[in-house]
Amino acid sequence: MNEEIEINDRVKIYLDSKFGDREGWYEGVVFKVDPYSEHRSFYWVELNADAQSILGTRQISVFNVKNIKKI
Repeated sequence: MNEEIEINDRVKIYLDSKFGDREGWYEGVVFKVDPYSEHRSFYWVELNADAQSILGTRQISVFNVKNIKKI
């Protein structure tokens, strides 16, 4: 991850094959950052309306920095 992700950043998150046919990139806005260690955090994302409809949830947390990108 090149840029630090902060609250209110628009992001894309990646959900892998564990999500079956819902695997892919989804957009949302970071509303909370929970530090886990000195170098890692949980990023809480409020999904946009399309993603909420597909995934059936309003919010999701992302831990792996490879699965979140600023847009």
